[in-house]
Amino acid sequence: MNKNIGKILVYIGIPIVLLMIALRFVLYYFKSDGFNGMSLMFPLLIMGVFIFALFMSGFFAAWVYQDCRKRNDDGILWAIITFFTTPFIGLLVYFLRRSEIKQSCVACGHLVSLKAKYCEECGSKIEHKEEINNMEMKRTHHIGYIIMGTVSMILMITCLTGFIVSAASGKGINSDITSNDKVWNIGGISMNYEVVKDGVWTLDFKSASDGFIAQEDMIINNAETDILYADIFCGTVPSNASITLYLVQGDIVKSVDVTNLSETLEYSLDEFENGKIHVRLLIEGVEDTISKIYIK
Repeated sequence: MNKNIGKILVYIGIPIVLLMIALRFVLYYFKSDGFNGMSLMFPLLIMGVFIFALFMSGFFAAWVYQDCRKRNDDGILWAIITFFTTPFIGLLVYFLRRSEIKQSCVACGHLVSLKAKYCEECGSKIEHKEEINNMEMKRTHHIGYIIMGTVSMILMITCLTGFIVSAASGKGINSDITSNDKVWNIGGISMNYEVVKDGVWTLDFKSASDGFIAQEDMIINNAETDILYADIFCGTVPSNASITLYLVQGDIVKSVDVTNLSETLEYSLDEFENGKIHVRLLIEGVEDTISKIYIK
């Protein structure tokens, strides 16, 4: 029964997880207009991190399952714990809690410790074969799982390191706020929520790393009459902090300082053309900010 459950986890569980990871990338591709502005290397490295992390967890979980069988423990439970808590945590907990390897008493069949001198059940003396016992305790079983798990871990760390180094250097990723391509952030933002509803882009955030760029694409239906409205309130504005609105369409780039708006900004779009326009906010230190931007 346990073997069948283990096979189900391997042959069905792992492909499902891989499919979910691939589906997430596909959905993100369509939602974000692909990986425009980013080198193909970045999504490949990110996918490599997830896939090799999955393989690493799977191989180490398989080894734990086999080790549990030798110790008459619940292999399925420990394998699941190791897989979902990552081997770094799961293996540590397992090694601290795993049971001792036991042998069967020749007289009654009761499982007793390899170090026991007498059977706890029937009291019979246990005959020890020291060399065999020592080899049994020291020999590493299913070494292939450990080797493949270690190789997967090295490849995962390699992909992760490559991504971090490439991102930190800025190579292969577009961070130019005036670019007509998608702009990608290296930093992060502490967001309350972001939503686009009925053409209104609402952004509510607590703080963001300096130089963080929030962006949304909008549509100009009639450049001669359409107006961009920006209602922005900055709750906390430290010294030298600012937030700047950028409008980018092709070679046309316009910017407006919206740090201390006393009323809703109304910006004419007659310098632009009908079609898609990139609306971006360059965040430089402002906090507790609520922004509502739309074209009407």
